[in-house]
Amino acid sequence: MFTPRAFVEHDLAWLDRLLARDPFVTLLTTGADGLPELTRLPVLYRRDGEHIELQGHWARANPQARHAGIAKVLVDGPHGYVSASWYPDKEAAARVPTWNYASAELRGHLQPFDDEDALATLVASLSDRFEASVGQHWRFEPERDDQRRQLRGIVGFRFRVEQAQVKLKLSQNHPDANREAVIAALERQPAPASRELAQWMRWHQSTG
Repeated sequence: MFTPRAFVEHDLAWLDRLLARDPFVTLLTTGADGLPELTRLPVLYRRDGEHIELQGHWARANPQARHAGIAKVLVDGPHGYVSASWYPDKEAAARVPTWNYASAELRGHLQPFDDEDALATLVASLSDRFEASVGQHWRFEPERDDQRRQLRGIVGFRFRVEQAQVKLKLSQNHPDANREAVIAALERQPAPASRELAQWMRWHQSTG
């Protein structure tokens, strides 16, 4: 991922924040024809210092489920359009519009697995994690044959991260007056996504 120096973020707490916000990621591998294969899927995220692991599963019919080895994961964050008209120095500095965003690219190794007990643990953990996020309490019950049989239709994976690249493009390459003006303008927008982006800019500004 192309990342100018001004937008590089080394603090992995921002990766925690990105994956807490949106654990629905893009998993990229190389197909047999040399072209990228991708799957959009939810993951469980664990980090212990510099050690990062994601877990999830594919449908067994997905060609990517046969891939082991090098892969990438793309993590999405808030994003939005920034009008050049918002900058106080727009005329003096000949400013142009841009797009602000937060994102991450993770490189590492995929380890597929189809052990039934490991799959049952994974599916139970996924359901616990995401049921809680919507205030519900459905549970995977591995002791039920009708539920356990459905494990035959999936392949699990562990993704061990070897390199985490976090990119925060939040106007930090601009004077403070421009950043404050962009935040204020985004906060006035009706779209919730714009106001969320403004909040991330404020968070970043407070840690800078």
